[in-house]
Amino acid sequence: MSRITRRTLLKSAAAASAAFPLFTIAGTKASGRVIGANDTIRLGVAGINGRGTSHIDGFASQENVDVTYLIDPDSSLFESRSARVKSQGGNDPTCVQDIRRALEDKNLDAVSVATCNHWHSLITVWACQAGKDVYVEKPMSHNLFEGRKCVEAAAKYGRIVQHGTQQRSSGERAQQIAAIQSGKYGKLLVSKGYCCKPRWSIGQKPVEAAPSSLDFDLWLGPAPKQDFHRNLVHYNWHWFWDTGNGDTGNQGVHEMDVARWAIKGATLPNKVWSIGGRFFPEGPDQGETPNMQLSVYEYGDVLLVFETRGLVDNNKKYPKAPPFKVANEFYTTEGKIIGWKFYPKNGGDAESIQGEEASVAPGGPFGAFTAAVRSRRTEDVNCDAEVAHYSSALCHLGNISYRLGESAKFDEKAKSLGDNKQVVESFDALKDNLSSVDIKLGETTYSVGRTLNLDPKSEKFIGDDEANALLTRPYREPFVVPEQV
Repeated sequence: MSRITRRTLLKSAAAASAAFPLFTIAGTKASGRVIGANDTIRLGVAGINGRGTSHIDGFASQENVDVTYLIDPDSSLFESRSARVKSQGGNDPTCVQDIRRALEDKNLDAVSVATCNHWHSLITVWACQAGKDVYVEKPMSHNLFEGRKCVEAAAKYGRIVQHGTQQRSSGERAQQIAAIQSGKYGKLLVSKGYCCKPRWSIGQKPVEAAPSSLDFDLWLGPAPKQDFHRNLVHYNWHWFWDTGNGDTGNQGVHEMDVARWAIKGATLPNKVWSIGGRFFPEGPDQGETPNMQLSVYEYGDVLLVFETRGLVDNNKKYPKAPPFKVANEFYTTEGKIIGWKFYPKNGGDAESIQGEEASVAPGGPFGAFTAAVRSRRTEDVNCDAEVAHYSSALCHLGNISYRLGESAKFDEKAKSLGDNKQVVESFDALKDNLSSVDIKLGETTYSVGRTLNLDPKSEKFIGDDEANALLTRPYREPFVVPEQV
């Protein structure tokens, strides 16, 4: 593969606001080939730590799929991950730190994105412009603006884009959702999600020089310039606003997606509010995002209620901490659905719900993606860019409300709670969880997020410039998600 020349770099930097037209030219002229059933798909995995290893395994193990590129700012990962590709697929991948080098290769067909959240959308847009199809991990976007740009890029360049919310590839889950939407168990009133995974203190890490193997400026990409510390690389970036979206936008987007899926026709809500905070028995840590959060979204007469609680499942030090819970529940006019059981509100015996006819593309999330790359049919994608955008956006909307919140005492009921039973129970669960790990509520405050009214069509808040400013971010050139894709 040819090296990037100084001239190419200068052209790229000058065109930053248009997000590298160079890629668009190369993509439309040299990429986007038709791939037959027996032709090999040549794919690059961007972000090869953590979840990226699952991408390597999921694609390299497929017949007629070669992982030809490994892309990561941390070159210390290249040797071990190359060996993983070799053992799974039999080929030796090209390893590069900069995604732009891979995208310039006209022989690359697709990119799989398992980077930090703040890179997801930019790589997706760049890849579409370069004529590559994209499998992008959740959440597809770091902010709401970015998600819409991914939708536009996929449509403009005719690319296959699939999102890593794997439950969309579950036939069983699809049947359950169809049963809920059928109305046979009553009208849906509350669609509820839980993201209750252990998210304890990450402590404090000092500023230091980045390892020589890591191109930290490239790792930051669209994020503001800042100092390196080891709570950023490789996992705890999730808990900083510049690079992550908290656990609501990490594990939570899976259950958020299911909760929205159950509300027939739901896109974005009319109203949202969120409360919570970042709490630890031992005191503050270096992170910024809430590890205890309750978010409520109004879809007309249906509520989407979401609990994010991280002080769970730590029985050694805090035996009273509640258990791990990652799940969805559905409350209707006639009772509630949990798993494959319907519990009538009159107290009658629980019954197994009857799944309605529903289907998903076969092959699991990775297999469905490569099948769609071959068929060029967007309907073969189990979770396309627009579905991904709406579910990711819910996480961002809740976080915006939280970030604009005001401090309140726990002995004062939040004004926005209302009297919905599930909402009140969720707030009580948050307080009980804090008490169970020896956090004294009388001495603790939390953030009461701003109640925000949204126009789902324009995807803007109504009469709130401060909230609208948080729908996007200032970008650091040349890592700019463009207004016009």
